[in-house]
Amino acid sequence: MYGNPTFDCGGADIRAHCRQLATVVTIRGALSDANIARATEYTRRFVLAEKPFVLDLSEITSFDTEAISLLFTVDDACSAAGVEWSMVASRPVEQTLRAHGIDFDAAGSVPEALNHFADAMVARRQLLPLLTKTA
Repeated sequence: MYGNPTFDCGGADIRAHCRQLATVVTIRGALSDANIARATEYTRRFVLAEKPFVLDLSEITSFDTEAISLLFTVDDACSAAGVEWSMVASRPVEQTLRAHGIDFDAAGSVPEALNHFADAMVARRQLLPLLTKTA
């Protein structure tokens, strides 16, 4: 697709969309020990300062234990950039995380995650006039 190519990562396809509310990285296919380092490196580069991040894993068909490192890397990168992030998880992702007792906040869909960021932006804008008033 012109302007928004898919990155082939040996069993997983990655596509990034820079939207007004957030950067959305969608990964489809299988994440395993064979491709997780490359997928993580590629995904991490889309975490941008001042831009919330959505990791869409809703079309992941296989999520090995090694793939959990992707989520911790995204969490660390977003924390370092000072941005919020959200994940949309498929059943295999949820099952792997549950089996290892790991809990990341997840949205039910990309639109739900974007709505959360929009609501947070509106709330911040409503506070701004209160913070700039002087006595």
